[in-house]
Amino acid sequence: MESYWASRNPQSPEPDAPVGGEYDVAVVGAGITGLSTAVMLADRGCRVVVLEARHVGAGTTGSSTAKVSVLQGRRQSEIAAKQSDELLAHYVAGGRAGQAWLLEFCARAGVAVQRPSAVTYAAGPDDIATVEEEQRVCERVGLPVTWRPQDGDAPFPYSGGVVLADQAQLDPLELLTALAADAVARGITVYTGARVTEVDDGPEHLVSTSRGSVRADRVVLATGTPIADRGGFFARLAPQRSYAIALRLAGLPESDMYLSVGTPARSIRTTPRGDDRTLLIGGNSHPVGGGGSELDAIEELTAWAQQHYPGAQVTHRWSAQDYHPIDALPYVGPLTPSNDRVLVATGFAKWGLTTGAAAATIMTGLVDGGAPDWADAFASWSAHEFAGFGTGAKQNLKVVADLVGDRLTALERVPDEAPGEGVGRVGRKGLSPVAVSTVDGMTCTVSAACTHLGGVVHWNDFERSWDCPLHGSRFASDGALLEGPATTDLQGAEPAGTD
Repeated sequence: MESYWASRNPQSPEPDAPVGGEYDVAVVGAGITGLSTAVMLADRGCRVVVLEARHVGAGTTGSSTAKVSVLQGRRQSEIAAKQSDELLAHYVAGGRAGQAWLLEFCARAGVAVQRPSAVTYAAGPDDIATVEEEQRVCERVGLPVTWRPQDGDAPFPYSGGVVLADQAQLDPLELLTALAADAVARGITVYTGARVTEVDDGPEHLVSTSRGSVRADRVVLATGTPIADRGGFFARLAPQRSYAIALRLAGLPESDMYLSVGTPARSIRTTPRGDDRTLLIGGNSHPVGGGGSELDAIEELTAWAQQHYPGAQVTHRWSAQDYHPIDALPYVGPLTPSNDRVLVATGFAKWGLTTGAAAATIMTGLVDGGAPDWADAFASWSAHEFAGFGTGAKQNLKVVADLVGDRLTALERVPDEAPGEGVGRVGRKGLSPVAVSTVDGMTCTVSAACTHLGGVVHWNDFERSWDCPLHGSRFASDGALLEGPATTDLQGAEPAGTD
């Protein structure tokens, strides 16, 4: 499903040039983290190549609600519950640094930015104590937050909120397009449609893609979740999908950026559209491949929006994927403790614009010049991970349970008749688990075993994709890889005719 941003920033086809060359650094991924890292490294005189599997902004950044804020829902109190105040203060310092770099770039590149306040709010009386705790924690680390009592002007349920003034919002694809143009102007080579399939730790220093290989002394994996299993980050992250809709409403006033603390969460902002404004509403997060019908999730969000904004016309509906760390802090640094040739940045918990730019600052320093003082709050290998041990154990026990349960489900023989339009089924064909779906009249049969670690995929009835509940890899209905830690398509695609 195309995001609102994609409709405003159409991508033109890239030339199909063969991938090759020798570089100081290969950056994998052309989202906010990858492109800002590339630009920062070029500033230091590094020869850089960017390798993107699809197109600029095809991942999470291009589907986000694009809030550039240091107040991040209840992130500060979530971190404070597991980590020291010193680490929390360093996380906030990193967020401020990332925000400042991004805003300076936008001013220089002419990217439009709005500066509303960020509001973490309670939708009802039961959530007020949670928001008050977020305010206390923010004040403890020096954020100049204030309290906004009940707001009679809010068209949605609002019982009070903590406010941080002068934050930022923008069009994420406008930002990425400007970053990519700036990168090319600095002599950075940007390859799109070049999916990285392997990063070699051997003496050749090869980074292999679907269109050729490059040699690079260092590699930065800026892919949402690492595509290399070394380091086991897939077991330290919880992948989630969330939903967003764009609505057109006559006379819509400018809004601050709101994010509720309850479940299901509601994210609300406006964005300029010519002389008018568009309303963007997000929410209804759930684990990838779990949580029931994805179509029901987007329909419920749409119904909520139309209830509280009567007469609003829905123009776009889409979803995005984010990765949440088990210990509440992101992971930025070496992929493995013993080798810093490959660097990783992941676990941004939906705050990739601010945190992605902070991560780029850290990785640039690790490559050339030393990381900033606050980088310990983002360390990919650190004692602070012990705080997430219980969460990680529960998560990985669930992974095992899902794998066993889904394998048992796949023992049932898949029916011979084709599924209806927009329907996918998992079952057994011979001795193998298969996934069968019908999309646009074409029925396809592919292996139901995810090519990452063999999890049985689930049908996503909103995006009509196959999603793996183990670690978040996703595939199109014909088995083509979309995102996640997997690097290859589902096997054995078999078109089976049309309805």
